[in-house]
Amino acid sequence: MPLNKNALIRYKTIDKCLQNKYKKWTLEDLIESCSDALYEFEGIYKEIGKRTIQADIQFMRSDKLGYNAPIIVFDRKYYTYEDPNYSITNIPVTDVDMGKLSEAVEVLKQFKNFSHFTDLLGIIQKLEDKIYSEKTKLQPIIDFDKNENLRGLEFLDTIYKAILNKKVVNISYKSFKAKNKNDIQLHPYLLKEYRNRWFVLGRKSKTEPLVNFALDRIISLEILLDEFYIENENFNPTEYFKNVIGVSVKPNKKVEIIHLSVNNEIAPYILTKPLHHSQKIVSNSKTNTEITIEVIPNLELEKEILSFGENVTVISPEKFRKQIKKRITDAKLNYKKSI
Repeated sequence: MPLNKNALIRYKTIDKCLQNKYKKWTLEDLIESCSDALYEFEGIYKEIGKRTIQADIQFMRSDKLGYNAPIIVFDRKYYTYEDPNYSITNIPVTDVDMGKLSEAVEVLKQFKNFSHFTDLLGIIQKLEDKIYSEKTKLQPIIDFDKNENLRGLEFLDTIYKAILNKKVVNISYKSFKAKNKNDIQLHPYLLKEYRNRWFVLGRKSKTEPLVNFALDRIISLEILLDEFYIENENFNPTEYFKNVIGVSVKPNKKVEIIHLSVNNEIAPYILTKPLHHSQKIVSNSKTNTEITIEVIPNLELEKEILSFGENVTVISPEKFRKQIKKRITDAKLNYKKSI
């Protein structure tokens, strides 16, 4: 049965009210709560009739959406759930819904081999895994890398809407090195994920270069409705990040050829998952494989190389080789100190 958005908002509001056992809910209370919710989410304010909410309750009690909500009335006027643990958000996915999800996945899979739809692959796999686990009641067979405790995810939606609607945001930001927070007005252009962390890229003013801020260091954020938004018509994310690993881009730095020697024991890992799209094999021997990448050196590149420990050695350029050598030497000194 087709539903409109307002009806779904009312169902969710009634559900939320009836889960609150610290208040006795009359029909009038439910009407008022639904009216407030519609105003909050849709900007619509109009008095909802008793018959509408009564019909909503009957609909929730039925199996038309699979709710079968155990809504009861006590003292002839107060509404509650007979099962205190019930919520419409906890109901299992129906066979009909599973069928529709399966059909949707099959449609999405038709596009997965097109270059413009490569980002769909992860979504398709997640949906297929969810459908499999729901149908079989078994454990999922795919476990995606995720960080449930990552800070800043609550700002994702607000920043997304600011970019979509071309609005300036005010960010209260405290970097790891700063003693105090800073308030920054940012004209956001892009949200970027790198290794399970999110960053927002934008410009603080028309004359300043592009900068990025990690969402996990944002303390608070608000959209400034009346501030003039500076558009960046020449900004192309693919071109902007083309010559770097990660998110740190130094616009005044030139691309360099990074020459690396890789121990053959781990070479297959780097050859099958290249460090960068510019990666090329220079030479092979019995013990090592030499490769090059053409990038702008940054902190993320340093971390990537150091993560391979003794198995990857920088051959050139000399300045970058010395930087990696210094970091390894400093790390070695840490282990000479007594604990």
